[in-house]
Amino acid sequence: MQHIKLGQLDVARIGLGAMGMSHGYTGAGTDDAGSIRTVHRALDLGVTFIDTAEVYGPFTNEELVGRALKGRRDQVVLATKFGLISHTGRQGGPDSSPAGVRAAVEGSLKRLGTDHIDLYYQHRVDPGTPIEDTVGALAELVGQGKIRHIGLSEAGPDTIRRAHAVHPVTAVQSEYSLFTRDPEARVLPVLRELNIGFVPFSPLGRGFLTGTIRSTDQFAPTDFRADNPRFTEENFQHNLRLADEVAAIAAQIGVTPAQVALAWLLAQGDDIAPIPGTRHVARVEENAAADAVRLTHEQLAQLTSLPPAAGDTHNEAQMRMMER
Repeated sequence: MQHIKLGQLDVARIGLGAMGMSHGYTGAGTDDAGSIRTVHRALDLGVTFIDTAEVYGPFTNEELVGRALKGRRDQVVLATKFGLISHTGRQGGPDSSPAGVRAAVEGSLKRLGTDHIDLYYQHRVDPGTPIEDTVGALAELVGQGKIRHIGLSEAGPDTIRRAHAVHPVTAVQSEYSLFTRDPEARVLPVLRELNIGFVPFSPLGRGFLTGTIRSTDQFAPTDFRADNPRFTEENFQHNLRLADEVAAIAAQIGVTPAQVALAWLLAQGDDIAPIPGTRHVARVEENAAADAVRLTHEQLAQLTSLPPAAGDTHNEAQMRMMER
């Protein structure tokens, strides 16, 4: 697999998001052995970039990833996230206070079974803590060798600039796909100005862009997509039609819709490393193979011209925690 640079951090240009192995999606947490096989297969295919977070589970996903990487830690750029669980007793909302950061990293290191985290993200911007204070605490952790690189998730341009002025930010993680184009106008230009890499999560539109979702009846009641605006009522039907457009291009060139969606993302720049999530070996093989898919200028233009997906990317409470 080809590699790219997130800032100065070298990663395979397609990573693996581990959240759905333990959290959020139908079937999460039901087959840890299969999830571990999926991580191992990803490593065998040249995937070097694994993403988790303390809130996934909570905590169980980091533990799972730690077990999967036992004996293979040196093959991986390991990323995790803090800030959506308070370790200081703060009630409600994110907590990225310096004391919270210092407590969070110790728990993540223990669960992951490692002495360092390669890329440590603030999961959501904390309006109750100046970003300078949070990054100052992270910079101390870099100095102590507990983390190697600093990241932000769903941060807006002002926060990114202020954070980067305290200590270099290596990567920003936000939702980005053919369905979610929001970062293009405001965030990506700032990242490129500052030489910060970009990590799209949900690059397959939470499964929509794979072409395999045709009804919300496929979701368990615990699946967070069950109340996601993009999967409700008329939005669902509109978005199905967009997914069908992606599938039509996939059929033209003999690949899968998921591979087309990932190939489109990879064509947006050599500073982008999407992290499609899966707990299935067959899916990680499919996603990794997107590295070899080349779309024509006409196909890229056709995909880029698709209208936006209908509905917000998150429910109302989650949207309030995202900086645009």
